[in-house]
Amino acid sequence: MKKIQSLEDLKKFREQIIEEKRRKASAGKVELIVTLGSCGIAAGALDVLQAVKAQVKADHLDGAVVSETGCIGLCHHEPILEVVIGDQPKVTYGRVTVDAVKRIVREHVLDGKVVEDYVIDATPFPTI
Repeated sequence: MKKIQSLEDLKKFREQIIEEKRRKASAGKVELIVTLGSCGIAAGALDVLQAVKAQVKADHLDGAVVSETGCIGLCHHEPILEVVIGDQPKVTYGRVTVDAVKRIVREHVLDGKVVEDYVIDATPFPTI
């Protein structure tokens, strides 16, 4: 990477980063994130993670990224699955079961319809 030595270099670098983000968003890049804190694991998140990987493979979602994260502070909603598609807002699903994974992937990721039955309030201190 070229060293940034001026404000102009910084502006060019910023434009490159923004363009790369737009390209990824327009390609509809999909990320499926399973929370794997101890509370999530206890609630079945490892099974959900395996189900997500299997469903991504079954539906031939070659560009999808399946990743893991730690606790996000919503223990009472575990297992949690977050779905990010391009530059759309992240959708956080709670109390996700292995059976729900297929529905979320098919309806949300493939058909673009959020599965309201599992959507949770993902603010740091939910009031529900």
